[in-house]
Amino acid sequence: MHSPFLFLHIDHFKPRLVPRYFSTSEVKDVHFNQLPPIIHEFLSVLQKFSSDLIRIKSIHAQIITNALSTDQFVSTKLVKTYCDLGFSEPARQLFDQITHPQLFLSNAMLGGYLRNDKYNETLELFRLMDSHGLKLDSCACTFALKACTGLSDYDMGVKVIKCAEENNVESDRFFGSSMINFLVKFGKINEARRHFDKLPQRDAVCWNSMIGGYLQTCRFTEVSNLFSMMRNCGIRPTPITIASLIQACEGARNLQLGKCIHGCLLVLGMGYDILVLTSLIDMYSKMGQIKTACWIFDRMTTRNLVSFNAIISGFIQNGLVTESFDLFSKLVKSGLGFDSGTLVGLLHGCSQTANCRTGRIIHGCIFRKGFDSNLILSTAILDLYSKCGALNWASSVFNRMKEKNVISWTAMIVGLAQNGHAEEALNLFNKMQEERVAANSVTLVSLIYSCSHLGLLNKGRSIHAYWIRQGFFSDVVNITALIDFYAKCGKIKSAERVFVKGSTSKDVILWNSMITGYGIHGHGNQAIGVYNKMIEKGVKPNQTTYIPLLSACSHSGLVEEGITLFNIMESDYQIKPTEKHYACLIDVLGRAGRLEEAEKLIGQMPFEPGGAVFEALLSGCRTHKKIDLGVKVADKLLGLDSMNPSIYIVLSNIYAEVKRWDKVDYVRGLMKKQGLKKTPGYSLIEVENQVYAFFAGDHSHPRWEEINGLLEILRSEVEALGHVADTSCVLRNVDEKMKVKLLWCHSERLAIAFGLIRTPAGSVIRITKNLRVCSDCHSVSKHISKIVKREIIVRDANRFHHFIDGHCSCGDYW
Repeated sequence: MHSPFLFLHIDHFKPRLVPRYFSTSEVKDVHFNQLPPIIHEFLSVLQKFSSDLIRIKSIHAQIITNALSTDQFVSTKLVKTYCDLGFSEPARQLFDQITHPQLFLSNAMLGGYLRNDKYNETLELFRLMDSHGLKLDSCACTFALKACTGLSDYDMGVKVIKCAEENNVESDRFFGSSMINFLVKFGKINEARRHFDKLPQRDAVCWNSMIGGYLQTCRFTEVSNLFSMMRNCGIRPTPITIASLIQACEGARNLQLGKCIHGCLLVLGMGYDILVLTSLIDMYSKMGQIKTACWIFDRMTTRNLVSFNAIISGFIQNGLVTESFDLFSKLVKSGLGFDSGTLVGLLHGCSQTANCRTGRIIHGCIFRKGFDSNLILSTAILDLYSKCGALNWASSVFNRMKEKNVISWTAMIVGLAQNGHAEEALNLFNKMQEERVAANSVTLVSLIYSCSHLGLLNKGRSIHAYWIRQGFFSDVVNITALIDFYAKCGKIKSAERVFVKGSTSKDVILWNSMITGYGIHGHGNQAIGVYNKMIEKGVKPNQTTYIPLLSACSHSGLVEEGITLFNIMESDYQIKPTEKHYACLIDVLGRAGRLEEAEKLIGQMPFEPGGAVFEALLSGCRTHKKIDLGVKVADKLLGLDSMNPSIYIVLSNIYAEVKRWDKVDYVRGLMKKQGLKKTPGYSLIEVENQVYAFFAGDHSHPRWEEINGLLEILRSEVEALGHVADTSCVLRNVDEKMKVKLLWCHSERLAIAFGLIRTPAGSVIRITKNLRVCSDCHSVSKHISKIVKREIIVRDANRFHHFIDGHCSCGDYW
């Protein structure tokens, strides 16, 4: 007897085909109106109330009452309905009650598991079907392969593909699309293309999968070629096709082609599609065409959150941070709300402008919205605080993160390294390794720069070796970092070898790094040689090129060459000199004692000179003891920046060198009144992978007695060679005996003595000093290198000094 509840709803339905998930091989030509009437009725009611779980359960009870629970058509509909509602367990219980489930029912269960992201259960059932000898169709293989994609299980996916081949369904267009997508995900692009070319039928989805694969691997030319093939085959592109093509234009930096695609999509009638227009906004923004991006956005008839996010990011990428926040206000008022993508973009805007205050407001908003557990947002906040120098807040965010990935670890390491905490950055990297988080190229670049800062040659070499093992070495950014590292660790020959391997690149930053390396070692002629070779290779110099080049001329006494380079910068390459370029040329002239020319050049500058220019001139005044000019320049500097302690110190030193102690006391009194302190001088030395720091006059080292004893011996031997202490370096009003004693307590001498005690005979001693080496320490270091027959390399604030057998690489010009 039929249920009254069932008949209550029958009149609302018309006969139709059985749903598509039934296998055509099993139910071919079975129409809905050919089924028994009672099954017809149940299927209709299940369809009507498919979103109402309570009614579905009630209908299920009626099906059991009517003894239809074993009917595979009804069971299939119930399985699908339960799974669509997110209840795969009762669906499986129902499935298990069928003694010999047909393929369409099994496929319904497979598809249900897949829709609920139960990938392991999908594959378990697929294996069960295969082991029972059920002939698998393209639908079953497609579901199984998608589960492998979800699990990132390549090996199982290969087995599914083999199973599809055994069942002769690998050529099915639905399975083909899934197979292409699977292979693309695992980077097997060439294999995917081989299968793609074999497919007898390829719909737009299949073409899109292959185009997407080329896009993911940055093979932008293949994207264009495949699109042309698609059009020649008569396949109409979808919005996804066009969006992928636009992204390829963006990746290839091909604006002209991007504009052609823009015109093409209008012909195809996609001028109102949100996905396509959002892709255009993103492309134009990233290629600096922000006005065009705005024009498209303003004319969009329908906008969604993604399109708002694209234009907000576009504003930030083009430096229009204020405009991005105005647009954010408009977004909030529109009622579309915002998501983590919106906030990430705004945080990047705050990072660009070092706007910590606004960043903290956004951080508060993130916390209130419950987004604080979002890994991407937490990393963006960490990056913001690091770039604003707020390392305590950055560390707090990092420590509270429940989950950390390589990007969040790298952001914290980079933040420490860029804020002068190189040692802490290296310690955090060690902790990262303990947590078994694999470093990426960005992590390693920041560590290499930390090693450069501290002069950690051995640690940097181990990172270099890791790079080679991981295949990162060929990257231009990494090569540039290594050149900088070896140069700053005093290994200019190693820097040269790395440079030679990468010199085929036309990346101007790489060439600039080698010029900088030669410059800090005082090899001005070699720096100019690299510059000339760079021009020959067709690498166009940029503004940055001439800063280390002029600096190299300054450290090598190449005055005329420096003047020539300064002039051709604008005449030959249309690069207008900035304040930094003028400061470098002033330094070239000042070191050579040509202070009148330097002063005249400042008067001819096309813009108001800033602090960097006057600091370069003040340094020249100190070197050549030009007191009157020095005082005049210092007055101008203090007018520009009265809180800069280095200005007071240089002025004080100028007075001290001519024994104007009353003026020295006056300048130091001004410093004290302003609450300013002199940066203490220190020297670093690496021994057995540990860094030791020595400060001037510091007796706290555990091996002080040994260090002091060795210094006394060295002092006697140095004086025996005829050295007379240059006490003018001691800028304090004390007697000569005390000045000599103070000189022998300078930080680099303590570090050299410690190095002689702790390192093997004949090995190189490497010292990193934060201030300029004084003339007496320079002279003493030359003598010590001859006495102990060892090379001593000292990197001071300006350049490198290689002391070998009583001589220095700088030729006493520094």
